[in-house]
This record gives sequence, C-alpha cells and structure tokens, in this order.
Amino acid sequence: MGLALEGKHALVCGASEGIGRASAMALAELGATVTVLARRQEKLDAVCVALPRPSGQTHATLSADVSDAAGLREKVQAWAAAHPVHILINNTAGPAGGPANSAEPEAYLQVFQQHLIANQILVQSVLPGMRAAAWGRIVNIISTSVKEPIANLGVSNTIRGAVASWAKTLAGELGPDGITVNNVLPGYTRTQRLDQILAERAKATGKSEAEIAQGMLATVPAGRFADASEIAAAVAFLCSPQAGYVNGINLPVDGGRMKSL
Repeated sequence: MGLALEGKHALVCGASEGIGRASAMALAELGATVTVLARRQEKLDAVCVALPRPSGQTHATLSADVSDAAGLREKVQAWAAAHPVHILINNTAGPAGGPANSAEPEAYLQVFQQHLIANQILVQSVLPGMRAAAWGRIVNIISTSVKEPIANLGVSNTIRGAVASWAKTLAGELGPDGITVNNVLPGYTRTQRLDQILAERAKATGKSEAEIAQGMLATVPAGRFADASEIAAAVAFLCSPQAGYVNGINLPVDGGRMKSL
C-alpha cells in the first residue's frame, strides 16, 4: 500500500502527550517531516528528539497556546509561510466534565475558542501551502460523542459536535483542491484525558476509579482500553496517499462500543 509520506510536512497539534504524540510518531515513521505544536516547550523538545527519522528528516517544534487566537494565528501563519504544511492534525484536550444544564455560558465560549476557533485559524494558516501543492490532509481528533453523546460531558458533547459539522462542511469546500478533511473519533483510550474522566466520575459517584473503569469496559466489546498508537494508526492512514478518496467521514476507533452505525 502507498502509505509513504516522504516529502510531506505535518503539523501535529496537542503533540506533547497522548494521541497527539502518538500521531506525530506514526506520521514520522511513514517519512513525514513533523512539526509538533503544544504550549510546553520542554515537552515538545522531548517529543521532537524521540520522533523517528527513517528518511533522515529533520523535525521541529512550535510552542503556541490555542486559547490565544491572535498569538496562534501569528505563529502558525509565519511558520507555514516558511515551511508549507501538507498535513494538519487538529487535536486539543477535552474540557472538564459535568451536565450541560449546569455549565456556565462562559465554559461553552471558552471551549468553542479552544477547539473550533483555533481549528479555523490553523486551517486558514496552512491552506495556502496545501492549495499550492494541490494536496492536503486535515484530520480532526474529536470524540465518539459526535455520534452518541456521552453522559456528564455536556460542554464537550456540544462543541465536539460543532467541530464535526464544521469539518464536514470543509470537506465539501476543499475537496476540489485535492484536500481531504476527516474526523477520527477515539473511544476509551489510555491517556491523561481518560485519567481525568475516571477521577471526575469517581468523585461524583463515590466509587473507586477501578470500579468506574470496570463499568466503562463492560460497554466495550473489545474488553479493553485502546492504546494511543491504535488511534494514531487510523490518523496516519487518513493522511496517506491511499486515503485520497476518503473525505468528510467520522471514523470511530472505539473497540465496537458505539451502538449506532
């Protein structure tokens, strides 16, 4: 299969840990030159050093905060102008849990900024390079909640759904330019985000985190949590030349947990 990404430059957001880090690793292994983006420079430096270099490629870091719209635009536009981006992985940590009805309006605004608005800024910043190359891959790492809302994640469910609809719209707009836009929907995955959810649910219910985890796994036919590398494998395929006719989809990677088609 033609999965090789030599000569392609990938910008991977939220790459300091978890699924973002694993995605950066997978893309680098396929030969892409990777720029890892997150807030903490020291974490980015460690990831950059660890990235594979099968083609002798030189990787880079870009420290930016997705909650700072002006700063994000300035940094990414300048970087993409000097280093045209062919692959964009939008990935941002999810918000704290809680019911939708009790969430403060400001919480929705903040998460909308960190996810959809930041994604829009990133896309606009890299589009010139993709259009010049007549080739691009945009993959948004979202959540299975865009198909089936998850209890006690009211703000996340709402904003993730907005991002999915935004991406589907972009897929139609950018397809003629040779650019695909797809969403990966991770199921329960061993990351810092899962640790956060376990802790929050344990606190809310009085149960132990082990009991909460057991209850979650009871809903997964695969009977286990995913490893971040398994989500990254799906991301890497959608970024490959072989996925050029896959556009505008929501791809669950959830061990069969969701009931919907």
